Amino acid sequence: MDNFYDLLKFLHIISFVFMSVPLFNLIVVNERALLGVPFNYYADRYMENIIKNGAYRCYVFQITVLVSGVLLLVFGPLGIEALWTNWIIFTKMILLFIIIGTLSYVHFILQPKIESFLVDITADSKIPDNLVAQLKPYRVMRKWLATFCLFLVIVTIILGMQVYNLFSPLLTIVLIGLAGLFTLKVNKSLIKFGWV
Repeated sequence: MDNFYDLLKFLHIISFVFMSVPLFNLIVVNERALLGVPFNYYADRYMENIIKNGAYRCYVFQITVLVSGVLLLVFGPLGIEALWTNWIIFTKMILLFIIIGTLSYVHFILQPKIESFLVDITADSKIPDNLVAQLKPYRVMRKWLATFCLFLVIVTIILGMQVYNLFSPLLTIVLIGLAGLFTLKVNKSLIKFGWV
């Protein structure tokens, strides 16, 4: 049983690591901006495919986090009642559902709208003059939602580290503040050297 519980912990943690899709989508979007041209069929199609198809991977990781988290409670020392009696676990669960909801909004609402503007465009098409203006509000909203999701993933990890041993409230606040600063930096720049 100890091996099973350790395997669940591994699946839970590694799935959170793989939920860093918003970080890499932000990097892809910022790399695309370096091209400087308003629209380039190959670059834009490639970027949209990465973002669109990344949602499926993210759903798998999110469901793995949810299922492994519940099983960790069922088979661990805290018990399933920790879902409503332990504020850290309750908050992590709420944050996960917000992340899933945000991804769903992007995947089912924003991304299809973006795709609707690109559906008839091929490498040989004349690009409509208003295409970039039509795409921009949806892409900006998607970028901010990816930033928000990345922030929530980091906050969830900060809380997850405190399931058994709480950090001081000051350290928790500082770490959440740093998470906010980092996600804003990722939104605005390439973070070519990791943290900086």
